[in-house]
Amino acid sequence: MEPFVPSQPLSLRLGERVVDVTHRALVMGILNRTKDSFFSPAATFDLDVFLARAEQLVNDGADLLDVGGVKAGPGEEVSETEELDRVVPAVQELRRRFDVPISVDTWRASVAQACFAQGAVIGNDISGFADPEYLPVAARAGATVVATHIRLRPRVADPNPEYHDVTEVVRDFLLERRDRALAAGVAEDRIILDAGLDLGKTAAQSLQLLRDSSTLAALGYPFLLSASNKTFLGVMFDLPVTERREPTLAASALGIVAGCRILRVHDVAGTVRVRDAIARISEVRSA
Repeated sequence: MEPFVPSQPLSLRLGERVVDVTHRALVMGILNRTKDSFFSPAATFDLDVFLARAEQLVNDGADLLDVGGVKAGPGEEVSETEELDRVVPAVQELRRRFDVPISVDTWRASVAQACFAQGAVIGNDISGFADPEYLPVAARAGATVVATHIRLRPRVADPNPEYHDVTEVVRDFLLERRDRALAAGVAEDRIILDAGLDLGKTAAQSLQLLRDSSTLAALGYPFLLSASNKTFLGVMFDLPVTERREPTLAASALGIVAGCRILRVHDVAGTVRVRDAIARISEVRSA
């Protein structure tokens, strides 16, 4: 499989930083400040434990940190006030301690706005901008946004999703959400696309989207891969969530080669090694 190369140079603006992602993928470390994370080793609700985990991820080479206060799947209701209490102090402390861009994983515009005010520079919205205020809030803050495909909405089970062609549907959805972002005033170099693996997809559908990453990366925007320890990998290999490290690293490697330029992962150290190894091998081949 030949590595995907964008048809033109690809840059991403993160706050005041401009990052060239034409050839190099960024590793985004996951920080869940939740009580019911699907991947328990990353469930760091206590703020001190959360910050210690963040320090580990930064030391492991994370280019970005992604903070979430509510898990995507069904679970106990988390009010807006509770989500604000979970993520705003966390973002504030991360901004004070570490010099890496911070993403907030929320579908609430109010939570995104509060986090942008504390220094977060990315709004990672798995709802596909369902909150009508999300994009205007991001545009006013000069924030980057992640447009993610989801069939229904966060926290709602979707056990039997059907598509005539999942890649085509996701592609069209992402282009439409890109257009919404541009119309709201979000700059073109502040838009990231995400196929939303496991979000209203069967394991087979998520696998197809992973295999078709190059088709979606060819849309001309930084493409985010969020496959870390996800259900489709567990189904493929009959593995519980705590034993999906190797399939996750394999998915990350495939994603990098296929054009994914942001890898949202729990295992930052392993993913950094995979990314850098692929880069070295590509250098040798082109020499």
